[in-house]
Amino acid sequence: MRPDEWIPILATLNEKRESCVLLTVLEEKGSVPRDSGSKMVVTRSQTYLTIGGGNLEFQCIATARELLSTPQARPDIRRFNLGATLGQCCGGMTTVLFEPLVLPQPQIVVFGAGHVGQALVAILATLPCHVFWVDERPEQFISVPPSVTICPLDDPTEQVERMPPDSYFVVMTHHHPRDLTLCEAILKRGDARYFGVIGSKTKRQRFDYRLAGKGFTAAQLETMRCPVGLPDVKGKLPAEIAVAIAGDIIATYSVPKVLA
Repeated sequence: MRPDEWIPILATLNEKRESCVLLTVLEEKGSVPRDSGSKMVVTRSQTYLTIGGGNLEFQCIATARELLSTPQARPDIRRFNLGATLGQCCGGMTTVLFEPLVLPQPQIVVFGAGHVGQALVAILATLPCHVFWVDERPEQFISVPPSVTICPLDDPTEQVERMPPDSYFVVMTHHHPRDLTLCEAILKRGDARYFGVIGSKTKRQRFDYRLAGKGFTAAQLETMRCPVGLPDVKGKLPAEIAVAIAGDIIATYSVPKVLA
């Protein structure tokens, strides 16, 4: 293994926005499978490089994945005696540094399971994000990807309240009054990272008028993207609209948020 082989691995994972843990052997005493400085990279589903194999590596992978599932995990140092209790025959001792490199993944909620909603969720499910799919009609959830959380709620505004700050909201239900209610709930939060509503420019004007009548300012209404999606992606087919919206979401989460 080249000393710098781990660098392009981290670069690739960073481009994919995939969280990982970087393992480094800090110290070794006696007979050990790898020298100090040896590195390994562990994601939720893959491992790269090695720190020696065997039960030591098995336990280190388990520890790394435990850190990946721990909110705000911090670097940790573990010491391992490579004797009978660890199932190793080396007999030495090694110290391993675990460095969680966690990239925050977008939390996206899609309201509406019509044709466009189905096409959009199918795309979002392939991206590094957490998707919540909301509709009061359970029968509409067709071909749900395993990574998507379905939320068959009679009152979809409950999901608005459940989402963390900086969430992504896409409103595209089959009922305009419900869209308006959701828009009001999202605007009241005031902390959306992305807020899009499917519809025409006429729908936008109508919603602006009604929401302004409820006390929302022009600056607040500016945070609502309607029509939603990249304007340069044309077409009215569900797949075409879904691509435009997904592209707009990707463009948003690919740009670091500027803190005031």
